[in-house]
Amino acid sequence: MTKMPSILVVDDEAAIRESLKDWLMEDAYNVALAVDGETAVKMAETSSYDVILLDLKMPGIDGLETMRRIKEISPEVEVLMMTAYASVDTAVQAMKEGAFDYLVKPFDPDEVDLQIKKIVAHREMRLENIMLRKRLEEQYQYDEIIGKSEAMQEIFDLIDRVAPSDSTVLITGESGTGKELIAQALHGNSNRCYMPFVAINCGSLPESLLESELFGYEKGAFTGAGHTKRGRFEMAQGGTLFLDEIGDISLKTQVDLLRVLQQREISRLGSESTIDVDVRILAATNRDLKVSIEKGEFREDLFYRLNVISIHVPPLRDRKEDIPLLAKAFVSRQCMEMNRDNAKISSGAMRELMDYHWPGNVRELENVIERALVIGAGIEIMTDDLPFSHGNCLVADSPKSLKAMQRAHISKILAETGWNISKAARELDIDRQTLYNKINKYAIKRVGS
Repeated sequence: MTKMPSILVVDDEAAIRESLKDWLMEDAYNVALAVDGETAVKMAETSSYDVILLDLKMPGIDGLETMRRIKEISPEVEVLMMTAYASVDTAVQAMKEGAFDYLVKPFDPDEVDLQIKKIVAHREMRLENIMLRKRLEEQYQYDEIIGKSEAMQEIFDLIDRVAPSDSTVLITGESGTGKELIAQALHGNSNRCYMPFVAINCGSLPESLLESELFGYEKGAFTGAGHTKRGRFEMAQGGTLFLDEIGDISLKTQVDLLRVLQQREISRLGSESTIDVDVRILAATNRDLKVSIEKGEFREDLFYRLNVISIHVPPLRDRKEDIPLLAKAFVSRQCMEMNRDNAKISSGAMRELMDYHWPGNVRELENVIERALVIGAGIEIMTDDLPFSHGNCLVADSPKSLKAMQRAHISKILAETGWNISKAARELDIDRQTLYNKINKYAIKRVGS
């Protein structure tokens, strides 16, 4: 340990208290004294101790009850019970309840010193294990991306090397694999990290709207353009522009985008002037762009402009060793958002998660975990809480999406409880505010209101 442990000696006999204090202070330990259990509990409420030497037989509350109360206040404290031969059985019971060991009176200074050193070594080993687990967790996480698989570790290494540059990066992978998280990590670890990160889903917008979103427009450029609007390129000035689903843009927009990449300037719709842009481009797609090139759906010259550096994110089914880490992280996050105690995943449920093929990848896993926590009855996710569990096949007319399933389940509980918010929140194992948020989010209306 970096400092000498602080020790509390609790005994109703003054001679024993003072003798122990003298012995321990000779070895430079920090020592405090208490005359009985009640005093010791009060001292534990206001001060922190590493070790407590606790007499088993005392007036008032005995050593066993004192230990129980102190452990509730400070679970990490180590307790050495002090007892006479006649009470050894009780001392053994104390060890079963959490005492580190016991000393039989009368004891000599060497015996006390040996036990203290055992506790110090034990605590140091426990702290080392905590630090080791923390380092492993950090090793398996890069910003918001989690993965211990070899493929993800290689991606983490590539992000480290690529992020500081201004090179254009093309991120490929199936839907739900976390391509935008990788784009955010590239931006967050770049020299542009204090400037904007602007994202746009190119596949969700029609061609005319996408052009105005990317390049902006002047007032009067088209019907309804009542004011000048900056485009995403201008919004990302000095920072990073993430073009998601780049494989879905039209050939005309591809030409416009290629010109921007070559000339580093844009023109707003309806304007004849140009604006210089200093933006790093990151793009992502779930398509095989080489196949799209062969079909004449994607320009080869734009592909090579975008594919300066390529990062491919493998599907979750190809990196199943990441599933436990991801699942536990999603459980922690969802429990925090629901203001509930952290839940666990049963071994059976974890086996189901590992065996499933995950067509929706990491996004589907996150949705499955949220669903399990919403409909699950206990503090542990069981196999029956999973939609693809062998014993939990969905009927044909049941909701398919997580949103629809949550809405239906919350509506059902509200109806069963007569819209008693407090009772419904208890049934759902969430707090009232979270329930109100869900009611607003899913626009749940009371029948007849």
